[in-house]
Amino acid sequence: MALSISYFAWVRERMGVAEEVVDLPVDITDLTALLAWLAARDARGASAFAEPERIRAAIDGVMAGAGAPLGEAREIALFPPVTGG
Repeated sequence: MALSISYFAWVRERMGVAEEVVDLPVDITDLTALLAWLAARDARGASAFAEPERIRAAIDGVMAGAGAPLGEAREIALFPPVTGG
């Protein structure tokens, strides 16, 4: 399954790219598995996703929690928690 992944803020800095299109293995079916797979690919992913509980995600523009199914998702956005003032 081809999936567009966008990275924001320090996640983008650690990954070294703002966006990429990946072909997911068939066993990557939820957000938790996606983050583990990204972390295992290389040192950049290991750095960006060392603490997956800190990562926020949107699947096709809808906020999603850990373990959310990817289903037929076309785009995932990954970013750190956002604070406001």
